[in-house]
Amino acid sequence: MKINWRITKKQGNHRSSLNYHISLESFEKELAIHAVRIQSLIPELPNSHQSSCFPLENERHPAWTPVAFHSISTPYFKNGEISGFIRLPFRSSGVYPEVKASFLLLRKKFEKIVQQAYGHASVDITDELDISQETRTLIATRVTAQKMLKFCA
Repeated sequence: MKINWRITKKQGNHRSSLNYHISLESFEKELAIHAVRIQSLIPELPNSHQSSCFPLENERHPAWTPVAFHSISTPYFKNGEISGFIRLPFRSSGVYPEVKASFLLLRKKFEKIVQQAYGHASVDITDELDISQETRTLIATRVTAQKMLKFCA
């Protein structure tokens, strides 16, 4: 699985934006693993539809603490790709360690499931059944008897 992300922010009171893309490797798609979802460490923001946040409002208020966190997931194996966008809290430092930490948690959970799936080996069994010897003998005896009767007649 490959995870790529980019965090951008305009100068001023704008919030940062996280754009990410997750794609599965071909061997991971072949394992038919459902999408894995985790609760990330990235907080959900009040008024997240707003691209800016002014001093003392929302996450910039000194008393603000997050009450919910975003969910992130791996793609469904048939699609193999997923992209997402998350508005990040305003930070003058522009540092968001929770983004990488969240993707590491997602990767860890997904890789655990991949390892379990590899424990279920492929199977290719070819077999055959034919008429039993007991039935073959019974039929052969009767067919031989019928042929002898026809021959004598």
